[in-house]
Amino acid sequence: MEKLLLPLKISFEKGSEPNVASFTVEPCYFGYGTTIGNALRRVLLSSLPGAAVTAVKIAGVDQEFAAIDNVKEDALTICLNLKDLRVKVYSDEPVKIHLKAKGKKVITAESFEKNSDVEIVNPELEIATLTSDKATIDLEVTVKQGRGYVPTEERAGEDLEIGNIMIDAIFSPVRKVGYKVVPTRVGDITNYDKLIMDIETDGTMSPQEAVSQASKILIEHFSLLTEQGSDKDA
Repeated sequence: MEKLLLPLKISFEKGSEPNVASFTVEPCYFGYGTTIGNALRRVLLSSLPGAAVTAVKIAGVDQEFAAIDNVKEDALTICLNLKDLRVKVYSDEPVKIHLKAKGKKVITAESFEKNSDVEIVNPELEIATLTSDKATIDLEVTVKQGRGYVPTEERAGEDLEIGNIMIDAIFSPVRKVGYKVVPTRVGDITNYDKLIMDIETDGTMSPQEAVSQASKILIEHFSLLTEQGSDKDA
């Protein structure tokens, strides 16, 4: 019986940024390029661990639609900006990070007080614009680990302190994944697959690490099916 040909070559190619890369898997048995590409894409987008902002407390603000004195952005806009804050969290529990500033200037994520449990990956992110020398802002931001995308509606039961505004949490470290399958030749046979996958992460994880973790998740799931078959044979 003819054996299924397993891929013989896997290569990564760095993109224009450190968080962008493409990788190629070849040759894949006919149809397996799509099978592998689709499975990896789903896991990359939905199942990798990451961290995100889940809530913010803004001094003097009790609801997300409120305006803030001497601040260009309203509370809702600040929440949207914080949604883009990308962090690595080294604690299994939620962590609070703080930002206090005053005077006329643009406030970026670099202004957050240092915390040994949190690493900010995009410190250049603009959070708010103070428009007066008298302006002040005081933020207490909650970050934690998670997976995928979790909107506020799914976290209605969370126990938050009074004054906290919940934020849709984008835990996934992967921003974009795309793939294509093109024909490749093995000897005289021309209908084998070459899988080409493009990946962009948020900088908290490299594309190579993302692919490795996604593959491990798939292997863990399929290993259960393998063990089930082995138990039956026994």
